[in-house]
Amino acid sequence: MTNTKPSIRPANPNFSSGPCAKRPGWTVDALSGALTGRSHRSGPGKKKLAEAIDRTRAILGVPDDYKIGIVPASDTGAVEMAMWSVLGARGVELLVWESFGAGWATDVTKQLKLDDVKVTEAEYGEIPDLGAVDFSRDVIFTWNGTTSGVKTPNGDWIPDDREGLTIADSTSAAFAMDLPWNKLDIVTYSWQKVMGGEAAHGMLILSPRAVERLERYTPSWPMPKIFRMTKAGKLNEGIFRGETINTPSMIAVEDAIDGLKWAEEVGGLQGMIKRSNDNLAAIEAWVEKSDWAGFLAEDKNIRSNTSVCLKVKDPAFTAKDPKTQATALKLMTTLLNDEGVAYDIGGYRDAPAGLRIWAGATVETSDLEALLPWLDWAYGQVK
Repeated sequence: MTNTKPSIRPANPNFSSGPCAKRPGWTVDALSGALTGRSHRSGPGKKKLAEAIDRTRAILGVPDDYKIGIVPASDTGAVEMAMWSVLGARGVELLVWESFGAGWATDVTKQLKLDDVKVTEAEYGEIPDLGAVDFSRDVIFTWNGTTSGVKTPNGDWIPDDREGLTIADSTSAAFAMDLPWNKLDIVTYSWQKVMGGEAAHGMLILSPRAVERLERYTPSWPMPKIFRMTKAGKLNEGIFRGETINTPSMIAVEDAIDGLKWAEEVGGLQGMIKRSNDNLAAIEAWVEKSDWAGFLAEDKNIRSNTSVCLKVKDPAFTAKDPKTQATALKLMTTLLNDEGVAYDIGGYRDAPAGLRIWAGATVETSDLEALLPWLDWAYGQVK
């Protein structure tokens, strides 16, 4: 720690965990090809939407028999659409280790009011015993906990012969982590995370098993129009060819296509994963030498390479009462904001007091390396 301000500043101080930093070199000119003033149902409109889906499939390696759709209301809309459409056919188990997983549990128990529900929880920074999950049930979990910095280590814990469906909220994992498609039945994410796209649109990916559930099971509750994925007992295939349920922003679609093209330029999925891993490695090297900062996810096997959550380990700081800690950390983030070196890096409101730094693929490692000395400076001001 030092009281001297570092001399190098990040070229891009945007470290928000959503919406996240735009790709390097992005300018508004990237949107010049947007189909503004035209219907998304026109021939050119459908072509743009289909391009976003096709490029997504190619980069993520989504199997040909999986369906990919663009849906309203970001990742939240995609998860809700899935839950309201397929749950109730069998028991449900929800794995909760951060705030969004807790939100899905609330929806299932308090809104859908299903009877046969099991909620398995772990504290922030930890993960439940994945070996004890009951796959005779539908299982809902976050592949990467955006607010806790905890990810699932792999898909080995999910059996191939599972009876229930697996529903993986992957909003801060897609394009930064390998998703084993044969283990996943419903995957959701949003453009605003790893791709650095615009908000308000979600992506919904369905396995053949999920499609079978949709076509064979009808929930007992009324289904809002924007959730309906079937017609006369059959999947509405148009949704998964770009014929969206509601009107999408063609500017946001153009931005998503731009991000996908950039992902191709940096090496596709593996290139994106490497960029995120390199960013995490830079933070890990700094934390290893730090006398005050530590990872909320202490186990490296479950540590996120996108939403990196830090805690203060300095005994002099942790001895203070939680309210004082929270006030000091808020002051720290304010100092960094006012210096123009880091925006929006406060820990999530429901998480333990700390910092949350986005390290996804659109962030340059050089910017993170420039930021880290500033964290030492800011902590020195508030401790």
